[in-house]
Amino acid sequence: MNVTAQMPSPVTTGTLAGRVALVTGSTRGIGLGIARALAGAGADIVLNGFGDATEIETTREQIAAACGVEVTYSPADMTAPDSIAEMIETTTARFGRLDILVNNAGIQHVAPLEQFPPQKWDQILAINLSSAFHTTRLALPAMRRNGFGRIINVASAHGLVGSPFKAAYIAAKHGILGLTKVTALETAEAGITCNAICPGYVSTPLVEAQIDGQAKAHGISRDQVIRDVLLAQQPNKRFATVDEIGSVAVFLSSTAAASITGIALPVDGGWTAH
Repeated sequence: MNVTAQMPSPVTTGTLAGRVALVTGSTRGIGLGIARALAGAGADIVLNGFGDATEIETTREQIAAACGVEVTYSPADMTAPDSIAEMIETTTARFGRLDILVNNAGIQHVAPLEQFPPQKWDQILAINLSSAFHTTRLALPAMRRNGFGRIINVASAHGLVGSPFKAAYIAAKHGILGLTKVTALETAEAGITCNAICPGYVSTPLVEAQIDGQAKAHGISRDQVIRDVLLAQQPNKRFATVDEIGSVAVFLSSTAAASITGIALPVDGGWTAH
């Protein structure tokens, strides 16, 4: 089973032409897939995240050239409210607007509760939950001024169900769903929507590394790791692709989704249907 095969790139439709989108944690993985999809639909993009500066610049240039949109980059630290504020201020100053905010930045740590490092708990909640509070509160004034806004929080199937050894991650993802509902209710009459996407396992380099590590540790094949370990709870037994998640984000960002707000949308191959 090949989990790294890519689906065709999203077709440029222009449905988001003239919009400005900020995607946190978008230098790789799901965030990058969402950024590319939004750019393909015509939105100007602000990338954010850590990584090699040369690689990030290459990615920025490639998206801009391929999609014919403006793409900028912010190195804002998602654990630092002042850095987040500077990113939002820079975005609105440069573009004069901020229409789409995708809160995707996140990290993970796995350990039993009694062995879970407190500093890891604090860091995960800061990046996976508190950063979304800070970006949202700072982006809303610009959205209210323009009478349009789309806030998309990338949660997880783990925002809907529990799992052992992931206390901080699951607490944060459950919190994101609560923040999503409150934001949706407070902005319902302002032309702004707020929704959460809840992916199951998605084919990313991080997941690919997990497959290799599990196969080596347990002395089993890659296919066994995929079906019996990682996708044990995912009935369709396949990874979603970053392009699929990106396409969902494009739809939720469009005018067609104007009446969809406050939802937690599973994209999990049936995981949470159990």
